[in-house]
Amino acid sequence: MMELVVATRNAGKLKEIRRLLESQGVNVLGLDNFPDAPEVEEDGDTFTANAAKKAETIARVTGLSCLADDSGLVVTSLQGRPGVHSARFSGVDADDHSNNCKLLDEMTLVPGQQRQAAFCCVMALCLPNEPTRFFEGKVEGLILQQQRGAGGFGYDPLFWLSEFNCTMAELPIDTKNRISHRGQALRQVIDYLTSR
Repeated sequence: MMELVVATRNAGKLKEIRRLLESQGVNVLGLDNFPDAPEVEEDGDTFTANAAKKAETIARVTGLSCLADDSGLVVTSLQGRPGVHSARFSGVDADDHSNNCKLLDEMTLVPGQQRQAAFCCVMALCLPNEPTRFFEGKVEGLILQQQRGAGGFGYDPLFWLSEFNCTMAELPIDTKNRISHRGQALRQVIDYLTSR
């Protein structure tokens, strides 16, 4: 069985990734298995740069194959913000609640059909003695004016999916994994790993 470190301490993200990879015979380890692993600063200006830095650093530290992602919300009316700063949108001590409040505040005057946004994800896969490979996913939607749903995490309660007539936070987890930006990128990772 392949062992793969997923470079995250985010329990929600790890749960989604583990659910898909373990069904493919991959033993998924999170950073909680490596308490001495460094906190990798996401200081790149693209999702690709941040994902690569995390994957390569954690692979080097653990000596194991590593998968890392950088993902975020790209809002058209905010010129692509919060983007790579999605997790820290409301400041250094940001959490989901404060980030969602800041997003709603900044979009107060943006009318309904101009509230386009996309969740974007880049996954970096670092395997021993191989160049880092990248996989991308994207899902488009609208930002609501108030939160709906108790599932998911991050901006999910504000992200409206017209084709499903609900927010990302209202989707069953299996549906979310199938259609989400992270799910899309992860399926490409699985296809790559299983075709080797």
